[in-house]
This record gives sequence, structure tokens and C-alpha cells, in this order.
Amino acid sequence: MLKLRLSVLGMLMTSAILFLSCNPEEEQVPVVVEDTVKKAIFDAMKEWYYWEGELPQTLDVTKFASNQAVLDELMFEPLDRWSYLTTKAEFDAAFTGQVSGVHGFSFAFDKDEKLFVAFVYDEGPAGKDGWKRGWQIVEINSKPIADYKTSTGSYSFNLGANQIGVTNTFKFRLPDGTETTRTIQKAAFQTNSVLYKNVYEVGSKKVGHWVYQSFKATAGLSPTRSQEVEDLFNYFIAEGINELIIDLRYNGGGSVNVTEQILNYLAPARINGRVMYTNRYNGNKFSNNRTVNFAKKGNLELDRIVFITSRGSASASELLVNCLEPYMDLVLIGDNTYGKPVGAFPLSSFNRILSSNNVELVPITFAIANSEGRAEYFDGFPVNFAVGDDPARNWDDREEMRLKAALEFIQNGSVSARMRDTSFQPKWEMIDAFEGLMKEFPMY
Repeated sequence: MLKLRLSVLGMLMTSAILFLSCNPEEEQVPVVVEDTVKKAIFDAMKEWYYWEGELPQTLDVTKFASNQAVLDELMFEPLDRWSYLTTKAEFDAAFTGQVSGVHGFSFAFDKDEKLFVAFVYDEGPAGKDGWKRGWQIVEINSKPIADYKTSTGSYSFNLGANQIGVTNTFKFRLPDGTETTRTIQKAAFQTNSVLYKNVYEVGSKKVGHWVYQSFKATAGLSPTRSQEVEDLFNYFIAEGINELIIDLRYNGGGSVNVTEQILNYLAPARINGRVMYTNRYNGNKFSNNRTVNFAKKGNLELDRIVFITSRGSASASELLVNCLEPYMDLVLIGDNTYGKPVGAFPLSSFNRILSSNNVELVPITFAIANSEGRAEYFDGFPVNFAVGDDPARNWDDREEMRLKAALEFIQNGSVSARMRDTSFQPKWEMIDAFEGLMKEFPMY
């Protein structure tokens, strides 16, 4: 959805000069390309930005050293934490799961401030090297994790440029107590969004468990959708599940189209044709407002859904919850979500200067309201049961605290006080370590 503020990734143009006259005898007036692009950013924001009314009427772009500086000046704080610049190729690749210059994994801290591998992509260097969730990271590049702590009590992990071939060395303590040291390179690969799926027998119930990392479409499919999602729901339907746990704890968002696809599988047949959500644009683009209705897919019929969430659950993850809340019984376990009720799409296709200079501007352009008009959840969705993250355990471990709490709720209708006592606030989370495009799809 909806979106490390990139170090402008090629957005800073060289000081090439355009000349307004083709007659060499006339005085030539130089126009710096950077300033032309900066003005195009301002113009596009004036046209499309959701908070257009908060923008200045005019802007002297020559006072700003970079395209990013212009965008920083225009972003409406504190509500806008997401508008960013990238390139069209990088945007398209990210939303179809094609990444480059990363190891393909994520970190998470437990309640004792020990650092663990949180998840691993199958085809990334970390996945191919056999890394698993639950491996404790005790050193990075021969430095203990405490050395990465900042003066504010948070952490800063600099693993080098996002370039193919960059290497880092990690020392792990494995669940059996042994240690191993691994050196891997950054690479380009295709990510998987479905990190884990299973079906559990809980009393007389068949409970589906789905760990979902990001709402990414499959490249080349039309209409835009995810083959992984389609395969996943076919699996759950074939298994005959009657309860579902959707784990979104590390899911920072992604494609609205894929969110719609998932919602149509989850929707009970009784709400087919009813309002899923309504987009709301600024006053300039009021005519673009549109309502999307449910179009039921498959024969899955659920009375309720249990979500596992955290501060890392944002954007499309929250849209999933918001759209279902008026119609279904939802239970949230873990930690409150991030709070991003607004969306964005790239604007280069509407602006010739941005397009010709390979600058992709992705500002917040719309809010999304559910069928009851709810579109203001900048503080996130609160959980019903606060339970701490447990990255020391892999996805298939039914003793993992949040999964255990979800299964306990399905079986007993409640979560014990002992489970709720496990709740804690991590001092560092992946979603806060990045800006721009990478904030939506955080990974190392």
C-alpha cells in the first residue's frame, strides 16, 4: 500500500543543462534539470496530495539542495510518515516481490533484548544458507549486538550498501545451544509472501494458520493478484478449515489489489455485493472517489478471524482488518498495529517531467474508509489481548507465545492472564528502521 527513505536512488540528477533557444547567436538561458524536477514534484503534490490544503501556494525550489529536500518540506507532519521518492523500476519490482542488494531476512528482539532472525525468504541468500526463525544473533561482523545500541536506547544496524555482492558475517546461537558463523552476500531474488501455512486440530475444529509477510502481486498476472494467495486459499478450502489465524506481525503492507483478493476469499457469502471500502481523494480529485464491493471467491465460510498483529502490521494489513470489522467477529492478539489509514500510488505516469527524468513520486493520495465510514486510525488498531513476540521459536512451534494465545482463544474463548503477562514493547522494530519504499517492505 501503500509504502530507508531511499538515498534518493538516482533521483539526484546530474547538473545537465537544458537550453531554451536553438539559435547559437541568441543568449542561452540555462535551466538546471534538478530545479525542473523539483518544480514537477511540487506541481504533482499540489494536484494529488491527500493533504493538498496544507501545502504552500508557491515554493521557491531553488532553495532546496535535492528532490528529497523538496518532498521533506512538503510532507504534512505528523500524519504523513510515508510519502517517498524512488524509481518506477524499483517501485514495480518491490510490489511484485523482486528485490536486489539484500540478504533476505528480518530481525526481532525478545523480551530479554536478545536478537533473533524473525523471518527468512526462501530464495534469498539467508534462506539458501539454511537460516531459520529462532536463530539468535550474537554478533554481526565480529561485534556483539550491544555495540549496535544507540544513545537513545534503540539500535542501528548498518549492513552496508544495498548492492549485490556486499557481504556480512553473522554469529548465531542455535536452538540446540550450538553456535555457527555464516558469511553471506547480498543478492537479487524473488521473495515469497506466504512464510508459513498449516492446519491444526483444536478439539473439533480445524484451524488454518497463515503467516503472511507482505501483500505482493505475482508479476505478469492480469488482473493484478497473487498466485501465492490463490494457492493458499485453495489449500485451506481443500482442508475444510472452520477457523483461521492470520499472522501479520511483520507485514508492513503492499498492494491494495491483493488485499481485495484476500478480502473476497475471507468474506462470508452473506456480504457478497456489499461495500468493502471507499477511496477518498483530495478536493481536486473528488471525481476519483470510488467504492469497491465484495465479490465472494471460493466457498470458505468463517464466523470469525483471529489476527496476530504488532507495530509492524501496517497499511494493507490494517485495511484487511478495517474492511472486515463491520461484518465479522475479529480478534486481535499481539500488539497494536502501526496506524496507516491512507494510501499512495506512483505519479510519474501523470507527469512528463518526472517520467522523463526517471523520478517516481509516491505521496499519500487517498484515505480508505470501510463500510461504516471509518478512515481515521492513525493510532492503529488496539489488540484484544496483548501478548509478547516470541522470535526464539519458529513458526511451527505451537508454544510460540502469540500462536499459543490464538489457539487458546479458539479453544477456550479467552486468553489466560499468564499469556497476557508476556506483553512487552521492543526497543527497536524493523518498521522504524527504514524510510520510503523499504518501510513497507522492511528487510536486510
